[in-house]
Amino acid sequence: MIIAGEASGDMHGASLVQEMLKIDPNLNFFGIGGNKMAESGVKLLANVAETAVVGLTEVVSKLFGFIKIIRNLTKSLDNLKPDLVILIDYPDFNLNIVARAAKKRNIKIFYYISPQVWAWRQGRINQIKKLVNKMAVILPFEVDLYASRGFRVHYVGHPLLDLVKRNYSKTESRQKFNLAGAKTTIGLLPGSRISEVEKLLPEMLRAAATLEKQIPDIQFVLPLADTLEEKIISEIISRLGIKINVIRGNTYDVISCADLAIVASGTATLETALLGIPMIIVYKISPLSYFIGKLVISVQNIGLVNIIAGKTIVPELIQGEASGERIAREALAILTNDEKKRQIIKELNSIRAKLGNPGAAIRAAKLACDML
Repeated sequence: MIIAGEASGDMHGASLVQEMLKIDPNLNFFGIGGNKMAESGVKLLANVAETAVVGLTEVVSKLFGFIKIIRNLTKSLDNLKPDLVILIDYPDFNLNIVARAAKKRNIKIFYYISPQVWAWRQGRINQIKKLVNKMAVILPFEVDLYASRGFRVHYVGHPLLDLVKRNYSKTESRQKFNLAGAKTTIGLLPGSRISEVEKLLPEMLRAAATLEKQIPDIQFVLPLADTLEEKIISEIISRLGIKINVIRGNTYDVISCADLAIVASGTATLETALLGIPMIIVYKISPLSYFIGKLVISVQNIGLVNIIAGKTIVPELIQGEASGERIAREALAILTNDEKKRQIIKELNSIRAKLGNPGAAIRAAKLACDML
């Protein structure tokens, strides 16, 4: 059984499954994932589109759907009796529901991609120690954090190093996607969950409207996440009447078209960084979720790029600051200052060296297969 609860987990789960099947082609997989995991041979009991939520109030709104998924999962543990359960990030669901159920049935548990215990709720390390047999982490500083709590974990490097690649130059990408070669190009990445998109995309579009007035020779591109329907995006865009080129597939080449990206906090910030594109990180959740988060989160930055860098190298606009007006102001500050833009690109390029060597999925697959 393999469980990924959102788009980034689906991507990493698919890579892991592919590498495990190279080691042992007779393996069978089932669980929760998205299109990429399904294409890799995982029989899906639920799709990440049903499970990808952030924040307490957002979870409550999907409670009945979650109850149905949990019932199906526990039934499948009894009926299919998997030899191994693989958990990918998504900690509250994976630890509190899946790991507990698997542990009761004496099924081995492999956790690939640690919850962000370094950011908040370090007490979860004790829970992980009790439930998880083996863990593979993707950030180097996580090894020492777990070791300080008496739990040995395996550092495999970051899987994005293998996945984030551009196939074309910026000029070729713009031609491929019918974009003007000489125009200032802004990438809009409003997230992979509907709840994120509904909060962030309208503000991104308001920023786009302001930028159009300041920079007449400008165009906007939006790479569509696998978990989203184009119809939802189109409806939001039509309300504000801004011309946005929405493109599904070729995500990294679409991002590579941009001179600057406005990105929802999450895996996409690291993907954008590895492509060397300057960015502004934005995020909004419900006021209650934000209030609770402020009480428990212990890091200065929320963007993975800034956390890995150990300093603020790109702007972060959270909650009320993530307004169209403020986003536009930060964008102009970068677009109109070549030195600032060069410095950000230089800092982003140094991120890659801090993420280990390529081959994370291969190393994680060996660890998982060793458990079988």
